[in-house]
Amino acid sequence: MVTLPFLLTALVVVLMPGTGVLYTVSCGLISGRRAAVVAAFGCTLGIVPHIAASLVGLAAVLHAGAAAYQALRIAGAVYLAWLAWCLWRDAEAPLPALAAERPVGRRIVHAIAINLLNPKLTVFFFAFLPQFVDPAAGEATRQMAMLGAVFMAMTFAVFVVYGCAAAAARRRVLESPRLMAWLKRGFAGVFALLGARLAFGDR
Repeated sequence: MVTLPFLLTALVVVLMPGTGVLYTVSCGLISGRRAAVVAAFGCTLGIVPHIAASLVGLAAVLHAGAAAYQALRIAGAVYLAWLAWCLWRDAEAPLPALAAERPVGRRIVHAIAINLLNPKLTVFFFAFLPQFVDPAAGEATRQMAMLGAVFMAMTFAVFVVYGCAAAAARRRVLESPRLMAWLKRGFAGVFALLGARLAFGDR
């Protein structure tokens, strides 16, 4: 069940910067607090299929099936590379025009895709959640579902904090178009590196 060790461990995991945090922070800096909250929501939704897969044991199939795992991993890497290219291309775009090109629905889709196309999340949940299941309590699937829901709530809360903190610094960034352009290029470079790591890193 939900215990203090689980909450502390989950908090440490959620606080570790990853692609979801990076995307949320970039949205906060570039488009403001509302965009950061939307991105946090989308990133949280993106982990739902991974938790569901861990509940039904599909993670073991992905982990053992090299072809399926590789296909999903390459798809994720390509998507991150495309996202990096979009940020790099828009580095010099005026902020009002850039914001107009990012409606809420599209931003949520981007956020979901970032986590959805990362097969390592499925393997992570498959290995992580069972450690906190109490055999004496029975119904392991129900316990894992509850743990997954708590993890998602923590993810959303932490991502919102990250994004809003970034949005708070946005005014200062807006005063320097050159700084904003370099920030976009920086985020683009990090997304590209994360995509390369996902494509060519060790399983």
